[in-house]
Amino acid sequence: MPPKQEPREKEPREVAAFAVPPPPLVPAEAEEGREAKDLAEEPSKERERPPERPSSPGKRNGNGNGSAKGQVAEHAATAPLESLSLRDEPIPSVPPPPAAGPWRSYKEILAKLSQRVLEAQRPIRILQALRWESAVEEQFLRGKQRDLPKVTYASDLGFDADAKIAELEEILRDAERELGKNDRLGQILRQTAAEYRDVVRMLKSRGKKDFYKLSRLLYGSPKDKLPDGQTSVRDMGIVLYDVLTAIGGEKLGPPERREITAEMAAMELNARFDRFFGSAAIRVQVDDSILADAAAGSDYVKIRSGATFSTRDIDILEAHEGWVHVATNLNGQAQPVARWLGKGPPRTTAVQEGLAALVEIFTFRSSPRRAKKLNDRILAVDKAEDGASFLDVFEWYRTEGYEEDECFQNARRVFRGGLLEGGGPFTKDACYCKGIVLNYAFMRAAIQQDKAALIPFLFVGKVAHEDVPVLYAHVTDGIVKPPPYLPPLFDDMNGLAIWMCYSSFFSRLGATAIAEHYSKVMSL
Repeated sequence: MPPKQEPREKEPREVAAFAVPPPPLVPAEAEEGREAKDLAEEPSKERERPPERPSSPGKRNGNGNGSAKGQVAEHAATAPLESLSLRDEPIPSVPPPPAAGPWRSYKEILAKLSQRVLEAQRPIRILQALRWESAVEEQFLRGKQRDLPKVTYASDLGFDADAKIAELEEILRDAERELGKNDRLGQILRQTAAEYRDVVRMLKSRGKKDFYKLSRLLYGSPKDKLPDGQTSVRDMGIVLYDVLTAIGGEKLGPPERREITAEMAAMELNARFDRFFGSAAIRVQVDDSILADAAAGSDYVKIRSGATFSTRDIDILEAHEGWVHVATNLNGQAQPVARWLGKGPPRTTAVQEGLAALVEIFTFRSSPRRAKKLNDRILAVDKAEDGASFLDVFEWYRTEGYEEDECFQNARRVFRGGLLEGGGPFTKDACYCKGIVLNYAFMRAAIQQDKAALIPFLFVGKVAHEDVPVLYAHVTDGIVKPPPYLPPLFDDMNGLAIWMCYSSFFSRLGATAIAEHYSKVMSL
């Protein structure tokens, strides 16, 4: 989606095209010295004098030419580069030539560094490194859920961790040297590389207290404050817990029968993704190695063998895994320069997971039960941070009405890689509902400030919110390509805009006399 063209304001006064105020006159000796220096620096080329431009009216001499010849020469010698600038900013200085090899453009440098980051992160598989063997659950259930699970992690991560850290630190140094500390795209690239380095450190610490410290650094914590500086993620989770629990038992629709097998679900999703992605070949396949019911990759979705699904589940998988996770993967991979957008470091998790859940809500595919499941993850992580063990969290899930196998799966998400006795969870699951709130706030602010063109760039790849304006600003120079795959509601955002306007207004009615009036009507 091309960026919106903003109308340019008229200049307050009439000026000639590319007009630049002439510099003050300098003594002829200084002018001669400067020309001599220029010629000394370019001995093999005769310096070309730009054509003289006519001076402004009222400055002509008797021959109809401009003012003094020295002034014209002075102006012509300094103006050409400045006259090419259509911005108010100064022309950037020309970088020094490389020590060896041909000159490289900014795009080439950025693309090369991006590719190095992609190659460096390729063997890093976070969830695979934190995976529990199926025997762990069997042993736990055989023991009547009285003892902590017996979990071990493979010592081999699939790569040399220390060498990988050194490789990423070298990329960090090279990026700072080649792009500078203040380059905004370079800052995003360096943050990405630094997070992959810290991910490796986290994986090295599985089962230890340092794992939790690094997890909190990378993914945050329920104790973190939202941008208002007052409300914590935990506070939000408790409020939503009360709201969602209150409507959890209400009959809002037909019962959800999970009668669709994994094979049938894969066939249906393959058909839907063929329609959405067109020529892009997206594979949906059944897999017996994943722990979740479904998982998305770069151009595929895996369905857990043996899982069963309802029609609503299929609808959710289409939007959550396909329209968001796979689409942002493909959009990021399509970038010719900003190639790091094809992969998601932890700093992008809240946007990714929150966006996927928010699309479920916008398209009326979600449900109170689904929303409660996501919100309960915040509270489970919070409990584990405060010392609750795996057994405590497992039992809490049981009191919330989850089936026994769900209790184990939900608790495992919180404790994988962390301390089973409590005090050191894997904090990623606190990102989901936080991401819902922050994505909604971002979209609402963009619409209110007449910057709705930024919203589709949440899908340009794996991004954090602060990345979006920076990336959007680089569409015109070709560094960033607009996202080719967007959920239908973001192709035309009129419906989204009016939904947000009225939802904001309706929320204000919740504590008014109007709401109280209807509460009394329903209690009669």
